[in-house]
Order: sequence, then C-alpha cells, then structure tokens
Amino acid sequence: MNIETHRTKTLFEEIRALIKNNDDEYCSFWRPVLPWGGVYIIRAGQKAVSCIPLYVKVSLKNTCTIDGFLMLLYVILRDNHTFCREVGLFLGKQFVEYFLYLMDSYDYTTVKMLWIWDRMSKRQYRSAIHQAALEIDLFGNEHENFTKNLENLMSTIQESLCSNWCCPSRFQELLQNTINIKCSGLREFSHREFSYGPPPFIILNMQMWKSEDLSYVPYHLALSDHRYSLEGATLFNKEEHHYSAAFQIDGYWMHYDGLRTDNLILLNKPPELLLLSSLVYVRAPHN
Repeated sequence: MNIETHRTKTLFEEIRALIKNNDDEYCSFWRPVLPWGGVYIIRAGQKAVSCIPLYVKVSLKNTCTIDGFLMLLYVILRDNHTFCREVGLFLGKQFVEYFLYLMDSYDYTTVKMLWIWDRMSKRQYRSAIHQAALEIDLFGNEHENFTKNLENLMSTIQESLCSNWCCPSRFQELLQNTINIKCSGLREFSHREFSYGPPPFIILNMQMWKSEDLSYVPYHLALSDHRYSLEGATLFNKEEHHYSAAFQIDGYWMHYDGLRTDNLILLNKPPELLLLSSLVYVRAPHN
C-alpha cells in the first residue's frame, strides 16, 4: 500500500492560492500576517521552592519600522529560490533558513525577535523594564531599523583620479558613505560598480523626495548589465507615523498593513505610490 505524504503549504503558497482562486472584487488573506507589535515569552527556569516555571515577557511596540520589510524579504526569497544562497552570504545561511521556517510556521513574534537580536544593534531601538517585563520600542525610521543592516548587500564602489598631482588623496576608491577630500583639481570618476556583484534586490530610499517632485516611478532599472523590476514598496503615513508595504505576486499587487485586522489584502489595481518610503527592485533572470 502506498502512503502519500502531504507537505504543508508555505505561507507564500497560501497567498498565491488566494490570488489564483479569487473571484471577489475585495479579498483578504484568511488570517493576520505579521500583526503589529507582539509578545515574546522566554522560559527562564524554575523557582527553587515552588517549582513554578519562571517566564520573562518581552513586549514589542511600534514594529511597523521592520514589519513591512520582513514581509517583502519573505516574498522575495520564496518567489526566487536561487536568492536564498545569495542573501545567505550576507545575513547568514542559518538566519535565512530559520527566518523562512518561522514565517511559514506563522510564528511572527519570533521572526521579529530574530531580526532584532540577530541583525540590529542595541543603538537602533529603545528598551526598558516595565513591571518585570522587557519592552522593546522600534519607533523611528525603517531605514535606520532595517535597510541600514543590508548595506553590505547593496554596497557599491567607484574609483576616481584627481588631475592635481599634489592632491592629498589623488586616487580614491569610494565606498558607500565615504566622505570625499576636495582640492583644486578635476576628478575623473569610473562607473560605479556593486562591491560584491549585482545584488538579488535593491532598495531605493525615497523619503528624500516629495510626491509632487516624482513625475513617474520607473518600473524597470538597468544596473550593472542586469535588469531589475519593481516588485515592492513601503509607504509612510506622516500623520500616523506608520509604515505599510505593497508587493507583487504573479502580476497581482497586495497591500500589507500590520495594524489592520485584515492586514493582507488583494488590490484590484497597482497601489498609489504617493507616500513612498522605499522602492524595492528585484533582479530579473539573466538571459
């Protein structure tokens, strides 16, 4: 007798099935995905006298600064299997595998704790003790809390040569965030190249732009002989100081907002990219 083993669907496969089987004008995912905040319980041992387990509670606040990008990172990795190895070179293979496992297990608070403890430094968030519980507050800017920790993945290098032989730094290799030393000479720049080859995805910080200054958002970019397509974005509501995210699966756009009860909905048209925080472009297969 043959016994068939049924593999549990991943979260990505569940979302894809929702899109494929959708006939309604409005459709949302069947359960909350990455809800805002979270409570994480650490079992710390047992009391010597009462033998009652002792637990430490960690409360998370204002997690929208990492929630949207965690959702985007998951979709990118699940939709592009070859990217797991590339991203693993920067974030660690074990991190990537555990991250995907937690997302597919709907263990969202642990996903957030994984990012906070594994990728963020203590300077990037505030923590305090309240009534014997640790509170971690991620209020702030998503670029400080998330994309800053991906700089190595997207780092670039550019060589330059100054015409002035007396220049204190005639030849330079300009890395991201390098300060230039100026002199009276003319400086010739080479083409900027990615330090570790073309990354699987790139993130453009759009908060320096005003929506009225953007006549259009490019859906494709050509970088380092590779083509990148717009597959995701994060949006910022200034009045509520709140971030949400939009991403594309099989040509359909979905909107994620951790504060909503139905926090993952299918859009009947591409999102209005008026309150942009970031644009996320994914590398297309090289022909």
